[in-house]
Amino acid sequence: MALYLQDAHSIREGIEIASYAEAKGFEAVWQADSRLVRDATIPMAAFAATTERMKVGAGVVDIWSRNPARLASTFATLDDLAPGRIILGLGAWWDPLATKVGIERRRPLLAMREIVGAVRGLLAGEKVSFDGEFVHLDGVEIDYVYQERGRKHLPIYIGATGMQMMELTGEIADGVVLNYLVSPDYNHRALDALERGARRANRSLDEIDRPQLIVCSMADNRQDALDAARLLVTQYLGQQPHIMKASGVPESLLDEIGAVLTWPATHDQVVEASELVPDEIVQMICAAGTPEECVTKVDEYVANGCTSPILYPLGPDVRMMIDTFSA
Repeated sequence: MALYLQDAHSIREGIEIASYAEAKGFEAVWQADSRLVRDATIPMAAFAATTERMKVGAGVVDIWSRNPARLASTFATLDDLAPGRIILGLGAWWDPLATKVGIERRRPLLAMREIVGAVRGLLAGEKVSFDGEFVHLDGVEIDYVYQERGRKHLPIYIGATGMQMMELTGEIADGVVLNYLVSPDYNHRALDALERGARRANRSLDEIDRPQLIVCSMADNRQDALDAARLLVTQYLGQQPHIMKASGVPESLLDEIGAVLTWPATHDQVVEASELVPDEIVQMICAAGTPEECVTKVDEYVANGCTSPILYPLGPDVRMMIDTFSA
């Protein structure tokens, strides 16, 4: 089991939650560059410094706002803090956010291929020269002065949603971070695409780790749990409909939500739009409800190919969720 902390808790509270999860046997904590709310690497450093054995993953950081050399040096620094416990997760980001901050997400598959290759070489201690469409490095290496030069053992994962990026992940990455707010049935198509990519690199699907972000909203009162997840579901329905379409959410609902939400959406807009989202949609793409319902839903994701559930807690009692799954 793993834990995902985005921006629903303060960083100090997140440190306490991560330490509690580690004590209860959870094996990893993940943090993302969440919209324009929270940078991933600062909380990752906090979690790495205050835990002893948990892996600390970026789930994920975007490939556009840090160049490959800076990505490599940043994550090499995190590895200095927690050797062998850091996971570098990369993602292609999303629109309209990227466009609004001046980034053109042009040819994201090629960009991902070039950046993964360059970062992997730098972390392996190589001097990298590369003149591609997106990566331009001229004899660059991680310039250690006081520490011994050598390979950093950081696995590289890709946060993929579309099937083309999923195939690329199967070909070039150590693992995939399967997205949240997708249905368990979505995983069948994702695994097929991963396997196609793996075959291109003469690998098997079993060689690719497949942790999955899962929104988990748990409460003794079922309706409280559903309502706690509904706002996040609504936001994604309006702002990242490509993820919702992948799970089979009706186009008519996406259109209704899109007519209410802008980007960035105000809290009042999200609350207004959430009234359009029925309980069955929330439960289709989340583990939401009583403890028994949440466990059953997470089991569905595992049965459909997820190797490690990364639980994103939205319910009122995070420790209750951790206790339930640590059992």
